[in-house]
Amino acid sequence: MSLCAECFHQGEHAGHDYNMFRSQAGGACDCGDSNVMREAGFCKRHRIKSNSNVPCVPKDLLMMSELVLPQFIFSLIQHLREGYNEPALDLPSEKDLHKILQVLEPHVSFLEDLTKMGGAMRSVLTQVLTSQQFYKDLSSGVGENTCAKKSHEKYLIALKGSGLAFPEDKIACGMQEQGAGTSTLSVQGLTGATATSGQGDSSDEEDQDGSQGVGKRKRVKLSSTTKDQSIMDVLKHKCFLEELLFWTIKYEFPQKMVTFLLNMLPDQDYKIAFTKTFVQHYAFIMKTLKKSHESDTMSNRIVHISVQLFSNEELARQVTEECQLLDIMVTVLLYMMESCLIKSELQDEENSLHVVVNCGEALLKNNTYWPLVSDFINILSHQSVAKKFLEDHGLLVTWMNFVSFFQGMNLNKRELNEHVEFESQTYYAAFAAELEACAQPMWGLLSHCKVRETQEYTRNVVRYCLEALQDWFDAINFVDEPAPNQVTFHLPLHRYFAMFLSKAVKCQELDLDTILPDQEMLMKLMIHPLQIQASLSEIHSNMWVRNGLQIKGQAMTYVQSHFCNSMIDPDIYLLQVNCAFHNICMPPFFSSCIFIALFLCFFVSGMTDDEILRAEMVAQLCMNDRTHKNPNPKSGIIPGSLSFESVLSAVADFKAPVFEPGGSMQQGMYTPKAQVWDKEFDPVMVILRTVYRRDVQSAMDRYTAFLKQSGKFPGNPWPPYKKRTPLHPSYRGLTKLLHCKTLHIVLFTLLYKILMDHQNLSEHVLCMVLYLIELGLENSPEQESDEEESAGRQERCHDSWFPGSNLVSNMRHFINYVRVRVPETAPEVKREPPASTSSDGLASSQSSRRKSLQRENSGTAQVFSLVAERRKKFQEIINRNTSEANQVVRPKTSMKWSAPGATPQLTTAILEVKESILSLLIKLHHKLSGKQNSYYPPWLDDVDVLIHPEIPRYSHGDGMTAVERILLKAAVQSRLNKRIIEEICRKVTPPVPPKKISSAEKKTLDKEERRQKARERQQKLLAEFASRQKSFMETAMDVVLGQCRNSTEPKRLPTTEEEQIYPWDTCAALHDVRLTTLQRYFKDSSCLQAVSIGWEGGVYVQTCGHTLHIDCHKSYMESLRNDQVLQGFSVDKGEFTCPLCRQFANSVLPCYPGNNMERSVWQSHSNKCMQDLVQEVEDLQEQLGTFPSETNLSKEMESVMKDIKSTTQKKYTDYSKTPGSPDNDFLFMYSVARTNLELELVHRGGNLCSGGASTAGKRSCLNQLFHVLAMHMRLYSIDSAYNPWRKLTQPLQDKNSELVSEELPEVPVLYRDVSSLLLIQILTMPQPLHREHFTCIIKVLFTLLYTQALAALSVKCSVEDRMAWKESGALKKVEKSWEVLLGHVISELSKGKIYEEGETEELAVNPDSVECYLQQFCLPFLRITSLLQHHLFGGDLPSCQEDEEFSVLASCLGLLPSFQSAHQFTSASCLDWPMPAFDMISQWCSELASFADRHPDQVKALLIQEPKWDLPRLLQLPENYNTIFQYYHRKTCSVCTKVPKDPAVCLVCGTFVCLKGLCCKQQSYCECVLHSQNCGAGTGIFLLINASVIIIIRGHRFCLWGSVYLDAHGEEDRDLRRGKPLYICKERYKVLEQQWVSHTFDHINKRWGPHYNGL
Repeated sequence: MSLCAECFHQGEHAGHDYNMFRSQAGGACDCGDSNVMREAGFCKRHRIKSNSNVPCVPKDLLMMSELVLPQFIFSLIQHLREGYNEPALDLPSEKDLHKILQVLEPHVSFLEDLTKMGGAMRSVLTQVLTSQQFYKDLSSGVGENTCAKKSHEKYLIALKGSGLAFPEDKIACGMQEQGAGTSTLSVQGLTGATATSGQGDSSDEEDQDGSQGVGKRKRVKLSSTTKDQSIMDVLKHKCFLEELLFWTIKYEFPQKMVTFLLNMLPDQDYKIAFTKTFVQHYAFIMKTLKKSHESDTMSNRIVHISVQLFSNEELARQVTEECQLLDIMVTVLLYMMESCLIKSELQDEENSLHVVVNCGEALLKNNTYWPLVSDFINILSHQSVAKKFLEDHGLLVTWMNFVSFFQGMNLNKRELNEHVEFESQTYYAAFAAELEACAQPMWGLLSHCKVRETQEYTRNVVRYCLEALQDWFDAINFVDEPAPNQVTFHLPLHRYFAMFLSKAVKCQELDLDTILPDQEMLMKLMIHPLQIQASLSEIHSNMWVRNGLQIKGQAMTYVQSHFCNSMIDPDIYLLQVNCAFHNICMPPFFSSCIFIALFLCFFVSGMTDDEILRAEMVAQLCMNDRTHKNPNPKSGIIPGSLSFESVLSAVADFKAPVFEPGGSMQQGMYTPKAQVWDKEFDPVMVILRTVYRRDVQSAMDRYTAFLKQSGKFPGNPWPPYKKRTPLHPSYRGLTKLLHCKTLHIVLFTLLYKILMDHQNLSEHVLCMVLYLIELGLENSPEQESDEEESAGRQERCHDSWFPGSNLVSNMRHFINYVRVRVPETAPEVKREPPASTSSDGLASSQSSRRKSLQRENSGTAQVFSLVAERRKKFQEIINRNTSEANQVVRPKTSMKWSAPGATPQLTTAILEVKESILSLLIKLHHKLSGKQNSYYPPWLDDVDVLIHPEIPRYSHGDGMTAVERILLKAAVQSRLNKRIIEEICRKVTPPVPPKKISSAEKKTLDKEERRQKARERQQKLLAEFASRQKSFMETAMDVVLGQCRNSTEPKRLPTTEEEQIYPWDTCAALHDVRLTTLQRYFKDSSCLQAVSIGWEGGVYVQTCGHTLHIDCHKSYMESLRNDQVLQGFSVDKGEFTCPLCRQFANSVLPCYPGNNMERSVWQSHSNKCMQDLVQEVEDLQEQLGTFPSETNLSKEMESVMKDIKSTTQKKYTDYSKTPGSPDNDFLFMYSVARTNLELELVHRGGNLCSGGASTAGKRSCLNQLFHVLAMHMRLYSIDSAYNPWRKLTQPLQDKNSELVSEELPEVPVLYRDVSSLLLIQILTMPQPLHREHFTCIIKVLFTLLYTQALAALSVKCSVEDRMAWKESGALKKVEKSWEVLLGHVISELSKGKIYEEGETEELAVNPDSVECYLQQFCLPFLRITSLLQHHLFGGDLPSCQEDEEFSVLASCLGLLPSFQSAHQFTSASCLDWPMPAFDMISQWCSELASFADRHPDQVKALLIQEPKWDLPRLLQLPENYNTIFQYYHRKTCSVCTKVPKDPAVCLVCGTFVCLKGLCCKQQSYCECVLHSQNCGAGTGIFLLINASVIIIIRGHRFCLWGSVYLDAHGEEDRDLRRGKPLYICKERYKVLEQQWVSHTFDHINKRWGPHYNGL
């Protein structure tokens, strides 16, 4: 069911699970169709329609359309006929087709618009399209009209040339009614389909294969229900709709046409007619699809149509009954695959009659069959249709024939001599084909066989499956023994048989004996799955290494989670059925894990579906934490099924998305609960379900971590033993495998070897051996021995090792001597060591194990009833695989005697053993513990242990715990065993030799010692050279400050047309306006000292804090230039990564040498008076900066300055009216310092209340930067006449001099930015600066700042308030009172025209609000100054409450003589005037008065500065991503007025841009890159609308940052593929904003790449 976005949003879908998807080919909305959905789910619009009787449309209204439309549609068809020329080379050129479609686009668009007019118009269209009379009258070609005749002829030619028609003679034979006026189309294949192979009716396509065997093979018989050949040989068009669909297919489903045909679907009559037409053309669709060059696009469009038609069960049932849909589908699939068949080389290469699909063909490689298989799976999901399929014997035969094409495909032959030259990758196609074409239809059918009533269906499938298998065995000439050195992983017929068998037992209560074939057939069925298990072990043992990596790929895919349910599971089930139903002592020990799997596989257990799902999920979760979409991606179990969520919540805890310190973002993950690790962790299940050894190790590591954390076991645990679920009663015979003497001999031999330290046996093998012993004890028969069985077994053994077959009794059986025969060529024989040595024990036991397998197996010959000679070969294969699998790796020389078919010479060896399995286990315990007599039977202390053996302490532990658990179980099951264990423990065991330190261990110890010494030396060196080092610096373009706004409410991302964002109120915009205004009325050089730039596009300098020598840096850069394998940064542009922390950098900053003694002198306070200090500052400023001598330090300082300038775009450095003016450089340099101070303030949260060093402080290198800037600024001298310091500290001599001059005046002092003045004063003084001079400059500047605050306040007051303050101030004569000073300012400013112009916004004034206003006005300056003092002179910043910030900072800066209590504190008490206050104020105000006389309109605007800015923020995003998507994905671009293919939106300013859009390209820059330069000086943050992902652009590089929208399970949905509803993750968005503000994109995001201006 699919709904359009409009209907979905207007309907009630709260709590529903749904996916959103972007329909590429249009589609029909199912809202309003009661066949598809319940009326309760209809949207408001359709609910009204369904409830009320909609009145009929008046006939007169539709008359015109009824007259015109037939002609219009016919003209469209004529165009299609005319435009199509039957190609010479099989296909018309795509250009020609494209041209015709372009011409016809308006026609189809018109029809599409008609469909949108509603139901009435659609019903007219339906009538016209389905009317046979209209079609007959207009298009038959009969009559005088030559044009119509010509077009009809073209139509007939197109029909014949469509690839479906027979040559003329075959049509004549097959069809008698071939009249001139009728148009029929015969389809290849069916006229000859019923003929026998002897008549040589091979089709053209089969002949092309060039193989006679393929051409003459037995043809497929069609279903008996097909009485005529109408399925595939006649295509007769009777109405416009049919011919229109014919041309749609012919033109390979043009997008517009598909959309029109789908838009008509809401009309029910049309829906039925169209579905029937679609089915009628199904064979033709297949032919066209096979030939198409664009099969991917075509496949998608076919499925867009078919999914709408076949998802409706009622409709699917109707066409199945009326149009033989199932017959058509199966036949079409069969014919499709017949075109790519080749002779099978499996088994008997020369005489094989079997044919398989060729996986190298495009049909399989490109998954061209996918749409047809998808349709088939879709209709099988409907119970009524599947029922028909399962009842139809003929269809089942045809389908099994189809499946047999895949049986044995992609055969692998083992390379024995040379490595294969070309590694074929066809296995991808083979696995995909089996899963999609065979397994998925099988799962579809199985879903309908869940109840007892469906027994008959299962019998049918099993019957025809076995028939097909018997045919297959006959075709490949298989008798009893598989061909050596070849394997195919594809046995779909076996798997159909296995799965239906298991379903019969589990759900339908069928007795297996009634449906199983005879014993010989069952044996045959077992051989090939067994061969796969053997080959798996061979592949893992590198025996197939010469076949290349692809063979490992196949082994991995076979067990991979997507495939295992349809491949390895059914194969193992078949082996289980064999072992359970026959008294076979087969040794399936190809891998100890596979052996255990025989007891594990779910099909034989009594587990419910939910329990199976739980076990699968636990295995996946134990390997790694999983996201919701991927806890168990198996084909048989679908996430989203009802029990999926409940099982998941029962076994796992949800871990919300977290952010690691490095900045990498995790998705929401599910992690196993504690009780899962405690009770349910099953390592064997994990091994069976994983491809990689690392996953098993990961599961064990996580298990170990859990045990340590919960305190259950501190050491390194072994895999825990998990009790198996009881077997289903039908498979009880399976336990006989555990009580088979062959197995016991193998276990005994392996234990013996492990005890003797055999080199090739790992701990993993020992775990499995103990696991099997424990499994045997858990599943032991009731009585200890079965006399009859053991006698029968002994008959067949030459010299029995064990008396019976019960493991419990065999465990205590002592074996004294072993007589074995080994091949002469075996390495053991050549050595011939004395019998007592352990090496002989190893060699003989190894061969004894082989021999025992041979003996045991030779005893089963009569059970097999197979031909003896062939059996011998088969025996050797089994033996070879057995020994390989248990990791007994033979030397290369011994390969001669393991080759199949060779009969080696045997020689006899006798070995003294004198051990039983119990004694070996006890000795193993001693060996594992490293102590003598370490095992003590626990029941001797506590008899209850035997009564209640399930003790928690045994459930988790290491090897010793496992051995103890096994011995306890053995003792519980048998008193004899208990007694023997006690006896063995009483004997003295041989001492274990003390552990010596091997040379290898000694080496590692030495290495560690050397490393420790090296570290100490390195630290000493670093300490020595610290004074001569320089630190890394990274420069980053800064735009964050410019995005500050004066409102605290964050701006929202626009999601409607009414919402828009205008960047007028940003900090950068207002500073720009201010500078432009100043430059209009005042002298340029003066203006450039009155403000700071860098609010937009300034340079931010930060460091990782690591230092290295100048020479080291040069040689490092050289090595980077020579290194060709570079990614992510450009060395030519000076970029590099720090050699210590690999952080991105693009410059280095010299460390200024100076010692701490000196620093303390500069910081000492003095008692000089204010006037002296003012004079000293002036004198120091007068000193000219000398150009530094040519040293390494000065060179580096120059290069840093160059780097800083080159990083900045030209437009952000040139503000002067005269380009290249030195004033520009002067302004730029002190602004760099301002930018960095302001940014540190932003990083601290906009204030200094927290005090101390922040994270930003750690990255700061302001002290070193100041030295560099000061050195360069001292080179510029300020003319003493224009030095602002004089204006601040001395009365002007000649007040009229400015007015006389013709040029523009200087900027009045009250208009100057005080923080900029501070930096100019400090940077133009000799470095390092004295603390007393610093304090003096602050005090002087504070008086100016305070006066500015009073002037701004006076302008904001009402006229009455001004008069009141003027009078009250005149009464008091105290200089340190704001009232007095405010009164004086008002009286001085009243002299000019300042207060005359229109009023500004009035401020409600009372004493408290005035004090608060003054403090807020001065605070930004105090913060910047405090930071500067902190960096220049050291010392921590004090922390305080927000309301105390002013007084604390003033005290810290030395503005307050002594700290006063908060309630009596006033801002005016911080003032310290260098000369009488009234004189200074009068002098400053007079400048404003004279300016007001000339430009009264500008005085106020320049006086009122906006000191308070909110912190920079990204735009606020809506909660639900759908809000953004619905608004932006159809929005037109403002530049090119088109809907962008990849729309994006800037998260800084909200601008809508075209990503990669060539339409908006300017001077080779695409729009996103251009916008990042204009909006963020090279940094851009864009949300990609169609992908929900954020992309970061930084200069010439970009990276995908991730998504800030996650689904309900905390997962991203990149490219909106899954279509789940997405919600904002505020934590992620905060991280993004933090990285933007702190300029850490470069350091945290690692995957950068060049964008070449193409974004």
